[in-house]
Amino acid sequence: MKSIRIKRCLISSLCGLLIVGCDGNNTNDGTKVSDAELVEIKQLNQVSPVDEFSFGFDLRSSPQEDARQYLPFLKYLEKKTGYKFKLRFTPSNSDIADDLGNGTVNFAAIGAVSYINAAAKYNVIPLVRGINLHGQAKYRSMLIVRPNSIIKKLSDIKGVRFAFGGITSTQGHLIPRIILSKNNLNLSSFASYEYTGSHQKCADAIISGRFDVCALQDTMARELEQQRKVRILYKSDYYPSSGVAANKNVKKEVLDAVISAMLDFKPNGKDKMGLYHWGKTEMPNGFSKADAGDYSELQNWLQKLGLLKVNNAFNVIGETSRNK
Repeated sequence: MKSIRIKRCLISSLCGLLIVGCDGNNTNDGTKVSDAELVEIKQLNQVSPVDEFSFGFDLRSSPQEDARQYLPFLKYLEKKTGYKFKLRFTPSNSDIADDLGNGTVNFAAIGAVSYINAAAKYNVIPLVRGINLHGQAKYRSMLIVRPNSIIKKLSDIKGVRFAFGGITSTQGHLIPRIILSKNNLNLSSFASYEYTGSHQKCADAIISGRFDVCALQDTMARELEQQRKVRILYKSDYYPSSGVAANKNVKKEVLDAVISAMLDFKPNGKDKMGLYHWGKTEMPNGFSKADAGDYSELQNWLQKLGLLKVNNAFNVIGETSRNK
């Protein structure tokens, strides 16, 4: 019965996610949605209450797994604020920064790269940053290899096959590029490289042996190392963590209510009941207040590396998704 309830919850709550976020009747990772489910989803999505707000997110794992984590959180926000929230998945040919900026979503859980680009282009509003397991609003990236890899230190990665997460990912792309730059390495240092699209896909590329080194989110890297599926090769410095931002047109009273609810969110205490694997997210201990100035260092690195968005495309001069 529990699995049936979970499925029904996901079907109803993913109405916008599966209809507007995917091609045809496939989710982003190829999972099929039946015609009957599509009819039900369309019917559920025909009318949106005035006080209903859409919530987007940077893809971290798979649409289904991320949705299972965010849906109970949105229920918490509904209970605390009195507003309704629906989850929306951004399809692979779109960008969460654009979705947030143009109002396709009203709120979004996004990393620093997405926030910086959305703020520069659309003046989106930073609300909160995630608090890590050590009670700090910061995180880092880790480079991982297979447990039996001959790669023992950072200087050994020259000539390897390197996997990044998504090109808009802070921990999966920007911070690893900072690591490389600080150590006189660049994309031409590798035999090949690829943007896999998510942290989970990046980790899978290492576990399967398809790539030699992967740039991964710290929480997932530690978990996989504990399971002896990977070995952490290198840990970056700490940088401001992912958070939640809002479209500039959301009313102040709504923003105030949402910020208050998020700052009061205690995922390891009074609000733990009903959450799904929240400890695996980038805000395992809740949230702290965010400010635009928090991301100035990362913005400088984006500019230095030529990764600020230009004409809706990343300005990665002279680079492709795969070296030759």
